Amino acid sequence: MILNCVVIDDEPLALDLIREYISKIPKLNLLTSFDDAIAGEAFLQKNSTDLLFVDINMPDITGLDLVRSLAERPMIIFTTAYGKFAVEGFELDAVDYLLKPISFERFSRAVDKAIEYAKYKRSTKDDRIAQVNAKSAMTLMPLKKVLEKLPAGRFERIHRSYIVAVDKIKSIQGRKVRLDSLVELPVSDSYADFLKRWKKN
Repeated sequence: MILNCVVIDDEPLALDLIREYISKIPKLNLLTSFDDAIAGEAFLQKNSTDLLFVDINMPDITGLDLVRSLAERPMIIFTTAYGKFAVEGFELDAVDYLLKPISFERFSRAVDKAIEYAKYKRSTKDDRIAQVNAKSAMTLMPLKKVLEKLPAGRFERIHRSYIVAVDKIKSIQGRKVRLDSLVELPVSDSYADFLKRWKKN
């Protein structure tokens, strides 16, 4: 398993060190790095990654606030010179919290934890199911990304776990969508606006 990663740290020496450590670990692929938190946040809002190494005490926006701002969070490893932020870091479900100066041995252990966690997530039954053309298609890609790749107007998301092909919908009763295949799928509260659009059409 290879994890794509991004590094954000406003300290040039710290940034160079993390990049050097990443280059020594074959299971890590560095997508890009930033010494500016705002630029890093903008990249992450538009691009996905598996793992983010982020400093906490940065100008403009802290690493903690940056992580909070992400709609879809990757695994997080905080890197900081300040131990006082550890509790907040772990409240954001960080994989690990590295105190500077960071040794390669300690860095490697944190990466191992991230890899194990990624393996665990992929092996659980929480894999998303996208209902496409009345057939189940397994995907590890977030459904938001799946929907972006499908033809606009022809597919609708109706639930955190389901996308349906509009032309395969036979009927809608209450909060249930019935497909041509007679499969019935629930419409969750978060996507109830789909029902309003369906009624208008």
